[in-house]
Amino acid sequence: MRLSVLDQAPVTKGNTPVDALLKAKELALLADELGYYRIWFAEHHGANSFASSAPEILIAYLSSLTKNIRLGTGGTMIMHYSPLKLAETFKTLSALNPGRIDFGAGRAPGGDMNAIYALAESKRPNIRKLYEKLETTLALINDKIPADEIFQPTIAAPAQVALPEAWLLGSSGDSALEAARMGLGYSFAQFFSGSMTKDVLDLYKDRFVPSYFMEKPEINVAYLVTVADSLEEAEFEAGPADLQRLWMMKGQRPEFLTPEEAQNVSLTEIDKMKIQENRKIHLVGTKKMVARQLEQEATYYGFQEAMIVSITHSQEKRLDAYRLLAKELL
Repeated sequence: MRLSVLDQAPVTKGNTPVDALLKAKELALLADELGYYRIWFAEHHGANSFASSAPEILIAYLSSLTKNIRLGTGGTMIMHYSPLKLAETFKTLSALNPGRIDFGAGRAPGGDMNAIYALAESKRPNIRKLYEKLETTLALINDKIPADEIFQPTIAAPAQVALPEAWLLGSSGDSALEAARMGLGYSFAQFFSGSMTKDVLDLYKDRFVPSYFMEKPEINVAYLVTVADSLEEAEFEAGPADLQRLWMMKGQRPEFLTPEEAQNVSLTEIDKMKIQENRKIHLVGTKKMVARQLEQEATYYGFQEAMIVSITHSQEKRLDAYRLLAKELL
């Protein structure tokens, strides 16, 4: 099983967004050194908790500092951008870093309605034809004439640039068939919804049509993970992420607390039950415990790669989580 990284550049308490971006750089360098297969950066808009709003910029910068790891977007929120601009951006990245760039496309907005309208300059975004928009983008990347007449008279420069992999992101299973039809990798955000099913992943594999971008079906699954040397320490470090998920479920937009603050928050019995239920998307434990669960789920669901999202208050504890998993699984 491959191990990869998904980074949202979280802004933990006492840190600035600039600190978060510098820590994203530190994580990318460590992941490259440890042998992680790829690192993707998320796209978030209008949020104080995450600093990754322009993942393609992070890719461009970090590709020059790393050696082997693949870099990509998890994902680029395609509703906000022209297919021509998307194609030109990722072809340029791939031209400068052949064989190391991933185009991970997402259909979500990555922000609230205020951010959506600001990115669209107050226009109403067309969210009903996102798969057609993705097909246009893929055609332009591949130097093909797209079906959409608007994009037929032009090329996406630079031409004749290979983009080895393209992925479609999902969190409910709805996009699995579209990923299979277009011959794309399928990336499931288990950390977001926890609704992964074997039937959906099997259907993706059964219906997969080989394409220029991918010859055979590929699945990666993203998990929120907190790993430490002992279970007690892992539970302590997991507190802030547990509470943030709980409060988000209630429609709130909280900041990340420190572990000490999280430990002192009063919780109802229902809150405690919901946190426990969320452990299907937040894996907490020692390296052996978490590694065993990842291996078991990879075998059962039939995926080839786990993407690790780790959000702890301490950057050193966060980096340690990736070190511990690398020792156990790589």
